[in-house]
Amino acid sequence: MTWMVWTLPTAIFFSSIAAMLAGMTIWELRSPTVERKGFLPISTTRGDRLFVSLLSAAFIHLGIIGFTTLPLLVASAISVLWLLILMRWG
Repeated sequence: MTWMVWTLPTAIFFSSIAAMLAGMTIWELRSPTVERKGFLPISTTRGDRLFVSLLSAAFIHLGIIGFTTLPLLVASAISVLWLLILMRWG
């Protein structure tokens, strides 16, 4: 992979996404999901909620970058908190 310049934050980001997908796959194989309705207005599975949380994380980061001077670590912390809330009660 010498053709691509990998920085530590980029490697951590993609490794985290890969680890989440692997974890969700193992979780799904061990305990198949059932659709449920939480505070989201649609019935969702665990995979659906993970996808929504990843999309939300992108918008949270863009909002922090675009409208504040807060460090990206704050956006990441908010995104992880949102992921936990969405996976539990979404």
